[in-house]
Amino acid sequence: MIRGLDLAPRHEERDGGGGGTPADGMPLPRRYLAIAAISLGTILTVIDGQIVGVALPTIARDLHVDGSAAVLVVTVYQLVLVMTLLPFSALGDRIGLKKLYQGGQLVFAVATLLCFFAKSLPFLLVMRAAQSLGAAAALSVMSALIRSIYPAKHLGRGLGFNSVMVSVSAAVAPTAGGMILAVAPWPWVFAVGVPFALLSLLLGRFGLPDVEGRDVGYDGLGAFYCVVTFGLTVFGLEAGVHGGSPVVAGAILIVGLIFAVVFVRYELKQPHPIMPVDLLRVPVLALSSAGAMCAFVAATLLTLSLPFRLQHGYGFSPGVIGAMIVAPASGALSDKVPAGLLGGIGMAIATVALLLLALLPVHPDYWDVAWRMALCGLGFGLFLSPNARLIVGSAPRHRAASAGGLISTVRLSGQTLGATGLAALLAFHFGEGPIPPLLGCVLAVIAGGCSLARLNPAMRRPAGEELGHGAA
Repeated sequence: MIRGLDLAPRHEERDGGGGGTPADGMPLPRRYLAIAAISLGTILTVIDGQIVGVALPTIARDLHVDGSAAVLVVTVYQLVLVMTLLPFSALGDRIGLKKLYQGGQLVFAVATLLCFFAKSLPFLLVMRAAQSLGAAAALSVMSALIRSIYPAKHLGRGLGFNSVMVSVSAAVAPTAGGMILAVAPWPWVFAVGVPFALLSLLLGRFGLPDVEGRDVGYDGLGAFYCVVTFGLTVFGLEAGVHGGSPVVAGAILIVGLIFAVVFVRYELKQPHPIMPVDLLRVPVLALSSAGAMCAFVAATLLTLSLPFRLQHGYGFSPGVIGAMIVAPASGALSDKVPAGLLGGIGMAIATVALLLLALLPVHPDYWDVAWRMALCGLGFGLFLSPNARLIVGSAPRHRAASAGGLISTVRLSGQTLGATGLAALLAFHFGEGPIPPLLGCVLAVIAGGCSLARLNPAMRRPAGEELGHGAA
């Protein structure tokens, strides 16, 4: 047994936290209410995190600030999110998944409404931080709630459907923001989400499963280390690539890395850690997390670098559509086929697609880009949903919230590292050529290797631990 993580085979007939949620999911039709509540929450938190980007020039003009200062409206949201996801996921294990999810949605709704009344940048930034706190609370337990909502044999399908909600939301956010700005002032970019947030709260009140928390202590010092570690590290990276003093940025990054070492060493000694280091000691979960990190960095490098490279008005919906089509199918397949095999195939496809994108013609037309992006989306779609299903399904039921928080933290960290890496490449004049997709190729190969390594029986958990089929 790993300290704090029981690896003994068992039949998970009921929630390990005492909530009484059956392992075969929620009964119909209440399950549909729960799915609707989770889907609305996903759409709102993703769209609101990205929709504001199109409004930044207008916000800067109306609030009489520089454009670089207005960018903080986006940066603050992302920074607070990545800093607080793991502390909130640990809190969800203790106070109950539904209670934290609904509380996060309420904070998000109130902060979103208050953004509408912002008359100064400092007030708007405070409200954006509050929005992010609410979003972090909801997102941190979302995967754990999905595990309680769906039958064990359909867990991959449920996570795949949620991946589609994320993809759709990210794709429509810029268009929705532009449509709103065409007919209304920028505060309405925030206000339009309030009715949907209230609807999500109402559906969640009657639909979400009542998964109770566990009566264990909360690692407050670990939460502090987590916030400081991610905050300083991300801030140091961002400062270094966005024109800040290299000396100051380097010093901040070094301090953040020192805190990271202290944080991990401290967590290794805790029976109920904020950072799920006990889960990461399980080889299949460590490989899944490392593969996901590489995949998200690769995807971010590609999607952010391609507009700079092409300098054309091409949209990249084919890549999004490819992922949207494949994600639910791959999620459903992962309920029957080993996730290691699906992920390996997906990353092989993504590697080929990234290589083809690196070798684009000098003057490509729309279809030269479109079919390559669709192929890339197919590859990432085959990898990400089964990978998430494996992480959530392999963790003990009473650690599902921590596993879900790990997924979200890995995703956000990978996206942050990808964006920061591209900024550094652009600063050295390497970001507008084939270098970003070639780096993505290398990362996709590593992710595929991590996925295929999970097929090794020595990397698997004991029989019966992973829901559905137990195969890595």
